[in-house]
Amino acid sequence: MDGPAGLRLKREYQVDNGEIVASDFLAALEGGFFSKPQEKRGTTYYQFCTAIPVGTLLAQSWDVELIKRVGEMIGHEMELFNVTLWLAPGMNIHRNPLCGRNFEYYSEDPLLAGMMAAAMTLGVQKVPGCGTTIKHFACNNQEDNRMGSDSILSERALREIYLKGFEIAVKDAQPMSIMTSYNLINGVHAANCYDTCTKAARDEWGFAGAIMTDWTTTNVQIQGECTAAGCMRAGNDMVMPGLPEDHENIKKELADGTLTMAELKRCIYNTVNIVLQSNMYEGAVSYLDQFDDLDTYLTVK
Repeated sequence: MDGPAGLRLKREYQVDNGEIVASDFLAALEGGFFSKPQEKRGTTYYQFCTAIPVGTLLAQSWDVELIKRVGEMIGHEMELFNVTLWLAPGMNIHRNPLCGRNFEYYSEDPLLAGMMAAAMTLGVQKVPGCGTTIKHFACNNQEDNRMGSDSILSERALREIYLKGFEIAVKDAQPMSIMTSYNLINGVHAANCYDTCTKAARDEWGFAGAIMTDWTTTNVQIQGECTAAGCMRAGNDMVMPGLPEDHENIKKELADGTLTMAELKRCIYNTVNIVLQSNMYEGAVSYLDQFDDLDTYLTVK
């Protein structure tokens, strides 16, 4: 379920002869503003959830205990609506005041952004089988031309500014998942970037969850090539939402040997590992129970 100001639920749906009536994907976005009117069949049901303040306002509280409580409240609503992963918190850096989604993000300061995302994750993941998806990983600095932008930066700027918040969130809260961004980083699509997805997140920070693309990352790029097999090689476990072209690309590269079965199985393992710990199973426990030494940044005085 998308975020960031609570769960972004479709507020109404229809049930006909015991089956939920399928709807246009666009009907689920912005209250159906972009979709064509659909004839309603069967019985209409409504669903509502709690709207929370946007990320920037939450960060201005500097109150990590409050953010944990907000996260736990969201986790309980996820439990109510059978949601495993919340596609939030957004935690990109306020690099430019004109960025169209700055309101979703916490701060221009990576320490504050990381602490807020960690606190929110600790709260959500206190609820058995529920988890966060920290995003957009990484260097997502603009909404205009986000499919074609290339963030050119030094390793020092990358590590000290744009990755630092994600590092804090991973080390302090172990989110269930990470979502990669649409942009390129020094000429490499973030979803196909081995250095960030594997070398940084997994090898250096010890990230144990699953990594997913943003929606249609592999199919609507403006420059360069971002492939499903490239996601697998990079350590990006899930291509969302997954289209026929992605399946064909994976099968072709497996046959060519440019994608190995070991790389594919590693991504399957990371995905299934999260599925098996989700609230879709009876007896689910808090994802946090398996980790030691979390919450260190937030408890340092």
